[in-house]
Amino acid sequence: MKTETIAYKRSRFSSRLPVAYRYTPSHYWLRETAEPGVWQVGFTKFAVRMLGDTVEIDFKVPAGSQIEPGQVIGWTEGFKAMSDIYSVASGEFLGINPAIADQITLVDTDPYGEGWLYTVRGGLDSGATDVHGYIAVLDATIDTMLSNRHAQ
Repeated sequence: MKTETIAYKRSRFSSRLPVAYRYTPSHYWLRETAEPGVWQVGFTKFAVRMLGDTVEIDFKVPAGSQIEPGQVIGWTEGFKAMSDIYSVASGEFLGINPAIADQITLVDTDPYGEGWLYTVRGGLDSGATDVHGYIAVLDATIDTMLSNRHAQ
């Protein structure tokens, strides 16, 4: 089944954003699985681009742990940057994507598909928005980056 997307382009960044996903201002996406209330979470293409090619990912919380939005649950290292991985939902951490343990490049090559990071059973962060809200976040983020670059 093909996923409906919206083509986004601003400055030198472009992406196809899945319409049915939810997004956070911190550049994560969430999609509900076939089981209601269970969400797969991944980095948006924008986040992946800012981090650079993913080198390593590790999670600090074991499956079954209770997590809350904003809680640091792991970290990632890319060629450009290191970053904490935050929870974008409250509930039970169900575990990491086993596919990325074997093929970490999926995070970069298929960020909205097989490159998801973890699953959680529970409720979304109150800041999660639809694709149109995320487009507004991207516009503001890219405008700020361009403004900062031109100010230097």
